[in-house]
Amino acid sequence: MADVPTIHGTVDPRFEGVREAFARNFAEADELGASVYVMVDGEAVVDLWGGLADQESGRPWERDTLVNVWSSTKGVLATAAHMLVDRGLIDIDAPVARYWPEFAQQGKGGITVRWLMSHQAGLPAVDGDDELPALACQDWELMTRALAATKPQWEPGTKHGYHTVTFGWLVGELIRRVTGETPGDFIRREIAEPLGAPFYLGVPDEVHPQIATLEAQPVGGSTASGFTPNPQSLTARSILLSTPPLAGHPNSAGWRRAQMPGMNGHASARGMARIYSALSLGGSAHGVTLMRPETLDRAHTIQAEGPDAVLIMKTRRSLGYMHPVMETGDRRGPDAFGHNGAGGSMAFADRTHRIAFGYVMNRMWQGGLMTPDPRAQRLAGAVYAALA
Repeated sequence: MADVPTIHGTVDPRFEGVREAFARNFAEADELGASVYVMVDGEAVVDLWGGLADQESGRPWERDTLVNVWSSTKGVLATAAHMLVDRGLIDIDAPVARYWPEFAQQGKGGITVRWLMSHQAGLPAVDGDDELPALACQDWELMTRALAATKPQWEPGTKHGYHTVTFGWLVGELIRRVTGETPGDFIRREIAEPLGAPFYLGVPDEVHPQIATLEAQPVGGSTASGFTPNPQSLTARSILLSTPPLAGHPNSAGWRRAQMPGMNGHASARGMARIYSALSLGGSAHGVTLMRPETLDRAHTIQAEGPDAVLIMKTRRSLGYMHPVMETGDRRGPDAFGHNGAGGSMAFADRTHRIAFGYVMNRMWQGGLMTPDPRAQRLAGAVYAALA
């Protein structure tokens, strides 16, 4: 059993079990540095952090240490898109090409925003990905042009498959076409700053010293169901776009500056939870309204459920959010929605229990691409146990 570092922060006495679970992650699950933040009814009940932000230097993890949260970024990106739906600027059932005319290439003129946001568009990989230059994924124009010219891998709307990285450029370009802003700028101005949420998509250089060093990358062939895919499979091709040399290294300055909204948001646990707090309360919190309750109702209504053509496992998806699959041992409530990230980060809202949850860490669990991380699940389970 490993030594447990000093656990900093506060918990409401009802949630002391979360502190115990957080300490167990260091003792039993090889945690390096992490934070967890939980809100109920818009009030913080858990605010904990501990361990190391950088193992080599010994830099400690602070309350608002930032870290790359991988696909947990997608839930924030989806929230931004739903804000535009709420304002009448995007019609969820309109063709994507209404807003992004070039997207209609290769027979994609009929793909709707609904299919795009629920991973039914058939675009988990990019045509010609074996010819993309190094660091292509950090070039917004290159990647959006490539996706506009890509032919769907299946008939759109007939099945779902995780758009592992491409979701970020697809939904991000939709936001850019409608607002004239990069998705990172829109999220900063409309979500992160108003809510006081430490979250960045494209981190300014002066903020880089606050970022924790990731210990590992989510690569090496392990997928959600634990097998090594054929390099030419959709599974492998979808993951390829998150790895060097196409994406760069996640601890590099270039990665941190870039906007790759399927995989490179940087946040603290508090930042993630404050964003989801608004969703846990019907769309508004802390004096900020992201969307009306009826828009949020539609946003987290299940759109696709069953075998995932890319992850090769059962998934449940609404419009940009992941939902628990109880057969995988998920310890969240069945009404929770949000997104987890490769390696372990997780953020979600539960409107039934009025919970907002954020967990981020820098030592990446290698158990699978989208299977429940035992550290996050232990923490989530302790939250629900406290409310039972």
